Order: sequence, then C-alpha cells, then structure tokens
Amino acid sequence: MTTTETYEDYNNTAFDYDSYEELCKKHDIRRFASVFLPAFYSVAFVVGIAGNSLVVAIYAYYKKMKTKTDVYLLNLAVADLLLLFTLPFWAVDASTGWQFGKAMCKITSALYTVNFSSGMQFLACISLDRYFSVLKVSTNQNFRRRCWAICLFVWITSMLLSIPDLQFSEIREHNGKHACLPSYPKDSVKELTAFIQILETVCCFVIPLLIMLFCYSAMAKVLVKTPNIKRSRSLKVLLAVVGMFLITQLPYNAIKFWRAIDIVYALITNCQTSRTIDLLMQVTSSMALFHSCLNPLLYAYMGTTFKSYVTKTVKKFGSWRRQRTQSVEEYSMYSDNHVEETSSFSI
Repeated sequence: MTTTETYEDYNNTAFDYDSYEELCKKHDIRRFASVFLPAFYSVAFVVGIAGNSLVVAIYAYYKKMKTKTDVYLLNLAVADLLLLFTLPFWAVDASTGWQFGKAMCKITSALYTVNFSSGMQFLACISLDRYFSVLKVSTNQNFRRRCWAICLFVWITSMLLSIPDLQFSEIREHNGKHACLPSYPKDSVKELTAFIQILETVCCFVIPLLIMLFCYSAMAKVLVKTPNIKRSRSLKVLLAVVGMFLITQLPYNAIKFWRAIDIVYALITNCQTSRTIDLLMQVTSSMALFHSCLNPLLYAYMGTTFKSYVTKTVKKFGSWRRQRTQSVEEYSMYSDNHVEETSSFSI
C-alpha cells in the first residue's frame, strides 16, 4: 500500500538516518502525499468501483461462465473491488492520520496485499488460458473443477503473502500524526523489510510478467501467421494488455526493489536523491494501483460479446431509472395535493 512512509523510517541501518533526517527535510514530500494520495484514491475508488461492479453484475445476471477466462475475469473483478474498498481508509490515513484502530489497521493492510497480489496472479492466469486457446490445447476436461482449484490456489497464495501485514502492522506515531505502518522487530527490521518487499516484487510482478510475455509473444506469432481480418485487432489488444501492465507496474516495482536493496546496503546518501525516490514512490505506486481500474476495460469490455452485455445492462438500468422517476413523480404529485388539502383544513 502507499503511505507517507519515507527512508528515515528504517533507522536501524549502517547509515545514520537519524542525523540524515536533520540534514534532509522532507516536509514538502509529506505535504504532497497528504494532498495527492487522497485525491487520487477518490478518483480511483469511483472509477474502479463503477467498472468492476459492472463486470460482476454482467456475470451475475447475463453472461454464463463458459470458459476459464470468464472465471478468472470474475475473480479479478472481485479482487479489484476488495482492493478498491480499502482506498477510503488509506485516503484518510494520508490526509489526517489513521483513525480506525489497530484491528482495522491490520485487516485493511492485509486486504490490500491479498487483493493486489491476487489481481496480478489472475492476470497471469488469463494470459495462460488465452495462450492455450490460441494454440488449441484442449483444457475442457473437468475445466470447472480445475479452474476453481487454480483460483483457490491464487487466493491462498495471496493470503500467505498478507501474513506479515496481519502480524506487524501497527499504529505508530509518524511525523506528528498516527499512521498505520509495519513495525518489524528492531533486531531484524532491515532483513524483514527487504525480504518482504523483494518477495512481493517477485510474486506480484516478475512471475506474472514473465508468464504474460511468454504467452502473449507466442500468441502474437500464431496470429501473425493466421490469415484473418480480425488479426490486427487481436494484436492491438495483446499490445495494449502487455503495454499497460508494463507502464503501470514496472516503474513501481523497480523503485520498490531499489528501496529494498537500499534498506540493507544504504546505497542512497544524497538528500535530493532520497527526496526524488520518495516522491516517485508515491506517484508510481498510485499508477500501479490504477491498473485495477483499467482491468475491466482491457480484459472485459474489449470483447465484442461483453460489449453487447454492457449495452444491455446500461439500457436496462436506464429503463429502471425512468420507471423509478415516473413512479416518484406520481407519488410526489399525489403527496402534494394531499398536503394542500390537509393544510387548508387545519387553517
């Protein structure tokens, strides 16, 4: 998750960060985070909830889950929704400090990690399923049982990754206000922090990225050789999926990995470099989070059949709104006449 946490929080390193804090002031970075993060979280919450809720609604009312991709898309939308539901808590945390108690600190931190990591793994599952479908590898035998077993494995793996959040997340005094931050044992703070950040980078970025690159590059080779009028559109979709994943995830994970290495070896001793890294961490982590808002567009709405379901859902919602408005107006007219009669009688 994104917090206003900075390098000086890890003060048990070979480099003396206590004296470093006196020399390197970061009040402007914290002010930026206290304004930028709540605003960004608000936009991401509204956009992401709308898009992913529509995906869940379509699967619930219209589209039957006939393929593994359908199952993965539904689980991906649920993971994104649960991730987005934590954003109001982090918005308040960035703006005024943590106000929700120790238990909610642990639960919200764990939920963020579970759903962020599961979302990345479901993206890898979708790419594998599409790879097998393009290569016409039969995976229909007991597909429901196998598919839900894979989904269960993804959720369990993500829950395991969230154990450190449940164990170590605490409410700490940080820059004059309370904050929900990990509090590792002092004798192993460097090792644990670096290990957890590297583990999350490998499981939530490196492995999914390698799977996606392998699958989509193999699919692109097959599509290039296929004489089909829809080939160019399919290639554009592949490029959009991989490109958006790299744009949103690569900068954040590169900086996260660099910070993990710096925690152990204290590579950064320049104040301006440290300030820049802290600022980039706020921006790139927000970019990575915004991928949960783009998933419905990239994976669901690009399909022609899914577009028809979206149109049908919007039309049905519009019809329902018109009927509701008409009924409210009729009730309002009746209510007004009734009130006028009562008022004149009372006078």
